[in-house]
Amino acid sequence: MRDLSRCVHHPAVSHEGFASFAVPTYRASTIVFPDAESYTRRRERGPDGYTYGLHGTPTSRTLEAQLTALEGGVRTALVPSGQAAITVVMLAALAPGDRVLIPDNAYPPVRGFCENFLQPRGIDHGVYDPLIGKAIDLIDERTKLVWVESPGSTTMEIQDVAAIAAAAHAGGALVGCDNTWATPLLFKPLAHGADFSVEAITKYIGGHSDLLMGSISMADVALHRRVKDIMRMLGIGVSPDDCAMVLRGLETMGVRLAHMGTVAAEFAKRLVGSPASLRVLHPALPSCPGHDLWQRDFSGASGVFSVVLKPGLESALDPALSAMRLFAIGASWGGTRSLIAPMSVTAERTVTPWTATGTVLRISVGLEDPVDLWGDLEALFATLAQALSA
Repeated sequence: MRDLSRCVHHPAVSHEGFASFAVPTYRASTIVFPDAESYTRRRERGPDGYTYGLHGTPTSRTLEAQLTALEGGVRTALVPSGQAAITVVMLAALAPGDRVLIPDNAYPPVRGFCENFLQPRGIDHGVYDPLIGKAIDLIDERTKLVWVESPGSTTMEIQDVAAIAAAAHAGGALVGCDNTWATPLLFKPLAHGADFSVEAITKYIGGHSDLLMGSISMADVALHRRVKDIMRMLGIGVSPDDCAMVLRGLETMGVRLAHMGTVAAEFAKRLVGSPASLRVLHPALPSCPGHDLWQRDFSGASGVFSVVLKPGLESALDPALSAMRLFAIGASWGGTRSLIAPMSVTAERTVTPWTATGTVLRISVGLEDPVDLWGDLEALFATLAQALSA
């Protein structure tokens, strides 16, 4: 070769004797083939074959396989965000004339997608009480998907996924579950009857607040093909660099989640007695809606819970939050840094009215020292208690 060719073509090097714990990051748009026949027949390998970087690399396939094993499914698809995971499932399961049911506590963008994207395209939606369980009676011949979110990521209701799945399947509908709060370490939706288990990898699985990704794990190969077809038509794929970061984060998720869950449960118990707290929403507390289902179905709790404040603290809340030293104010959760955010609930409810007039604070416990974190929370609630008595 001449020099210009040598700049482009890499020499072959031996891999003999080299072994690493790390999964290689395979960056590729173009996938090359050893001969013309292999290129011609590339699509015959189906969704498991390599055709173009958008549709998968060995890095992304490693992550898919690891998540599939954790979820107890048969296939997993990776998408750019948790919201994308939800919407891709809905697009794969629904057609004009169909209907989807969503719980009243669903992540607000789910309702927005139903109202602003699906509805104008002839796909209806209904909203149901998240605690309805086996009494769910909204399933008709048009209902093709029932969505669950257990617990609700702000109000923490635990749903009876098994009962809802049984009713949905009896009516000919599929079931999708947003499992981001629990991760597959604490709850496995597919084992409880769900057809799709969705994770916002952005949160606990990635674990460091520095990437965006979502996953869809399925209990059926045909459903995987439907999901992959939608992704292919929409041009959806994920970065191999992000997949490598998720694979690294996944290795420590178990210890992170166990620590955060223990600390969060302790904080929730302490805050029950705060003069500023009207109600603490944590599935491990007997007062939390669906607590008995959490005990039955879950193997633990993660680090996210909510506190409903007493009314009259609105003017004191903003400066009190801004004065916190360790808890950052942010809308996500599941990373190493602790977060706190005031949440709006009333406007998002249509079937089960939210009657509490006080602000809901959602708290995500990170990996800072628990003594330091409690000092920060204790100061916040002491300030709010003073404002309440002033």
